Amino acid sequence: MSYLLHIDSSALGESSVSRRVARSFREGWGGEVVHRDLAAAPVPHISAAGITARVTDPAHYSDEQSAAAALQDELIAEFLGAGAYLFTVPMYNLSMPSVFKAWLDQIIVSGRTFRPSPAAGRPAVLISARGGSYGPGAPNHGFDYVVPTLEAVLGREELLGLDVTAVVPELTMAPDTPALAELVPIHEASMSDAHARARELAATIAITTAA
Repeated sequence: MSYLLHIDSSALGESSVSRRVARSFREGWGGEVVHRDLAAAPVPHISAAGITARVTDPAHYSDEQSAAAALQDELIAEFLGAGAYLFTVPMYNLSMPSVFKAWLDQIIVSGRTFRPSPAAGRPAVLISARGGSYGPGAPNHGFDYVVPTLEAVLGREELLGLDVTAVVPELTMAPDTPALAELVPIHEASMSDAHARARELAATIAITTAA
């Protein structure tokens, strides 16, 4: 069984709900894990040097292009070396943390990670906690720009092509927001379901990747 690549992006450290649910997955995994914490050690946003290095003969690299290409090579090798993926990506202002977007922009390179994707079909779990609720019937339904976007970027056949399953603990603000007090039981049920689902997915994916 090759390793699980766990990419963390929550800025809240031990207080992060997404990270706590990810720990339930990790506890059920049992295999090797490569962990990259983008909040503690963010990768730089893509630069002109990083973009142009992709279409420049390495013999003609500038110093900036050499450094940018080396970083991309490291991140892409780490990504392609994994047999499964765990992405911890909470909702910030209806979207993903910028550090996760920066990581995506570094590793999505035509001819290397997509068109074609050497990682196509590999299992990926996306854990995305959010303070409110964004499902059908909720006032904020339709305003989730995290899970649908990442299901497309990570999962579409013409992009990374991963087999993505989302785990979405909701209403994380309810316990600390008086106006949301009546929703605390729904939040608690969502948390319980998220931890159980994370453990279940870990066990299932560990078995399938070991086969």
